[in-house]
Amino acid sequence: MYPYQYDPRFQNLFPPGGGQGFPSFPPGGGGQGFPPQGGAQPPSSPPPGFTPAPKLGSGGPSLYAVDPGAISGCLYRYTYIWPRNGRPYWFYPTFVGRRSVAGYRWTGSFWVYAGVDVNQIREFQCV
Repeated sequence: MYPYQYDPRFQNLFPPGGGQGFPSFPPGGGGQGFPPQGGAQPPSSPPPGFTPAPKLGSGGPSLYAVDPGAISGCLYRYTYIWPRNGRPYWFYPTFVGRRSVAGYRWTGSFWVYAGVDVNQIREFQCV
């Protein structure tokens, strides 16, 4: 049994398949299609062999959230992510929502499907 109870007030917020005008999440279909079936594929090669330098520097934390509109320019491009917490990593975004980005994260050996809240990204750079 799930620890959450059904609340009919929220039944239409996330209709199956994404509803009209809203993309489904994960991309490629609603339901249990995670990672997306028939949707965007991971890159066929590893990310670039270099590590970009952050533009904001490693000084104190940024006070501003990443704008989803800005990171949407990195769709289907190798993108280096500097998270607010944790180690930076290569990412290949395939979906940008209002508050999250989904795509493929490089583990050092292969790509895995992953998502990240845009508020958890300190800085990014696509190449």
